[in-house]
Amino acid sequence: MVLSMSRWVGKVAVVTGAGSGMGAAITEALVEQGLKVAALDRRKDRLEALASKLSDKKGKIYPVKTDVTKEEDILNAFKWIKENLGPVHILVNDAGILGHTKLADGDTEIWRNSLDVNVLGLSIATREAVRDMRANKVDGHIIHINSILGHQVLDFTGMNVYPACKFAVTALAETLRLELLNSKSKIKITSISPGPANTNLVPDFKNTETFKRYIHDKMVIEPENIADATIYALSTPPHVQIQQLTVRSVIEATF
Repeated sequence: MVLSMSRWVGKVAVVTGAGSGMGAAITEALVEQGLKVAALDRRKDRLEALASKLSDKKGKIYPVKTDVTKEEDILNAFKWIKENLGPVHILVNDAGILGHTKLADGDTEIWRNSLDVNVLGLSIATREAVRDMRANKVDGHIIHINSILGHQVLDFTGMNVYPACKFAVTALAETLRLELLNSKSKIKITSISPGPANTNLVPDFKNTETFKRYIHDKMVIEPENIADATIYALSTPPHVQIQQLTVRSVIEATF
């Protein structure tokens, strides 16, 4: 199988949650491959800092301040992309949040925000991308940044609705694949499930000596590893679809 990103050069990619972590790493990788990347995040300062860092790369980043918990923000972002950049060819749904609470005595607002970001925001962005691809006859690619927690529930305090959100992402990816298959569409859908990673998903735990040891001993993966996985999925020939890709450390951290 010949892997190549050449068909995407100069095309438009949209990345949600692009301001930090895996989203920033994926944005950087796509810009380096020569794409025009609409980087969506609610933190405009982080997007601008990333744009400055990538100013001399083959492609270009376009910061678009977007809160994925607000449908109007997502719709306005895609409207701006359509009017200023052109048809969407790639969507990477990376935006995600884990609010620290519990189920037995948890905070409803934290649950609701998690569902809005991890499930509804992803679904709205996917709908808008597919609509744009169909309208412009683009055989594009949708990528959901999922989690191993979308396939198993780990015994880690405070996860609350997060595994349920990621199980939903697993189901959403497969449901979309079947919808596209039944409509004879050539749009691809890939779900990438990282294992424990060096991100700010659980900020309090990341600052502990235990987590620092995990990083030192390479028991967690880095955002760049997921960026590489994204490029791999995108590099496959048009008739090849990586349906599910799990990426984890050889010797994995236990939580």
